[in-house]
Amino acid sequence: GMNRADLIENLGTIARSGTAAFLGRLTGDAAKDLSLIGQFGVGFYSAFMVADRVEVVTRRAGEEAAWRWVSDGKGEFTVREAEGASRGTTVTVHLCADEGEFLDPQRLRAIVKRYSDHIAFPVVLAGRDGAKDEVLNSASALWARPKADITADQYREFYHHAAHAFDDPWLVLHNRGEGVVEYASLLFVPTEKPFDLFDPERKTRIKLYVRRVFITDDCEGLMPAYLRFVRGIVDSQDLPLNISREMLQHNPVVAKIRASLTGRILGELAKKAEGDAESYARFWNDFGAVLKEGLIEDAGNRDKLFDLCRFKNSRREGLIRLADYVEAMPEGQDAIFFIAGEDADLLRRSPQIEGFRAHGVEVLLLDDPVDDFWISAVGSYKDKPFRSATKGGIDLGKIRAPAEPIADRERRPEAEPGELGALIAAFKEALKGEVKDVRVSQRLTESPVCLVADDRDLDLHLTRVLKQHRQIATEAARILEINPRHEIIVQLARLAQGAPSRPEIEDAAHLLWDQARILEGEPPADPGAFSARLARMLARCLAPIGEPPRPC
Repeated sequence: GMNRADLIENLGTIARSGTAAFLGRLTGDAAKDLSLIGQFGVGFYSAFMVADRVEVVTRRAGEEAAWRWVSDGKGEFTVREAEGASRGTTVTVHLCADEGEFLDPQRLRAIVKRYSDHIAFPVVLAGRDGAKDEVLNSASALWARPKADITADQYREFYHHAAHAFDDPWLVLHNRGEGVVEYASLLFVPTEKPFDLFDPERKTRIKLYVRRVFITDDCEGLMPAYLRFVRGIVDSQDLPLNISREMLQHNPVVAKIRASLTGRILGELAKKAEGDAESYARFWNDFGAVLKEGLIEDAGNRDKLFDLCRFKNSRREGLIRLADYVEAMPEGQDAIFFIAGEDADLLRRSPQIEGFRAHGVEVLLLDDPVDDFWISAVGSYKDKPFRSATKGGIDLGKIRAPAEPIADRERRPEAEPGELGALIAAFKEALKGEVKDVRVSQRLTESPVCLVADDRDLDLHLTRVLKQHRQIATEAARILEINPRHEIIVQLARLAQGAPSRPEIEDAAHLLWDQARILEGEPPADPGAFSARLARMLARCLAPIGEPPRPC
């Protein structure tokens, strides 16, 4: 409560903060332990944004007289004695005619629920027309209670309330940080993907409280963007109640809380991955693409993130860790091979990894859009460089772990070197300006041809992604690799030895090139020409009725 002098001094002077003056009179532990809202002396006057008159009735403890302060906010106020006032202060806001929304009980409930649901004092909405008074806030903070006193149902209900979600939490993290900074946190990892998980703004959804008072749900520095699927609250004891959004962006307390929360979340995910691999695999399928963004953005936690990463691969069912991949590397393999694309099943059947499979070498199947970028940013894992299986210059012959299919492949006839040289020369002439080179392939075992990038060029899939987003205007020409043991190549090589300029050779070169493009998920370079060549090739192969088939 206040007396007449207090009213004149505190409410009658704009930009004079009674709170600041009060705190200035305190010393020692009393000043350190007390944190109050109000430093600039203007908060009270915000009432006049919606009111045409404000009344304050107050009586100071230990005094008999009560006082009524009245103002319309236009520069004058009156102070008179009041009758029948109890100790304390009552503020009555007389709303303007067009501000009736603040008389709506639903609007008031929403405001109190959002900002003051967890403060320790009850906020009561007076009943009208004989109705009972209604307490609008819960007046308790679940995160402030001991974990042993909280049931799974209570956690689930709080998650639904705080995250506005309908699924159940997959993981609950309830902790209290003490030491350099003091805070409490109650965080949840959802079971299902939030609808805004891939929103371009990549905002985190952690609510920041200071001493149970809601401050903001848009604090960028509180949680890294790659953990934006985490929901919940953080309640700090060290931040001031009147902290601004600008101050939050560069506050060292926020930075320390962020580091602590990030380490705790990654640690709990690691425990979950070790203890329940099946459940973690479901989590990874939903949130792994987001978590891998941290490999680019958070170098300090990169090793922890690598331990959490799971990958599809060309040889084993299910997901594997990078540590599993490195452990299974055969003698002579000095790189981690991967192939990037949009569909893991199609990547598994890609001709570019046939030779890897034949040599017993696993290839990681990367089908998330972020994979192209973190691979480029990271470069290696435990001194093993990442290398695209779609690039040229890979020597599979030095890997000493041949599998059974190689023996079968060796028994298949191979084109003679002279014939093969003539065919390569003919293909280079036919595809001049379309491909960078034509080479004999080590990687092909079943398919006749495939496209690869030069060792100094961008990966094939990354090139397509950058071109789609107009980050590059043109893509570098690719290398066409041919399988010297495939029957099509063997027959064409024999044909090229005798007449390298035959039209059949040129048509075959373009058809095989277009076939390789189609396998890469691209259309033929010239659909009309592709269709005409295919028709000509079929016509050569199909004999008239009654005659034996002609060689194509």
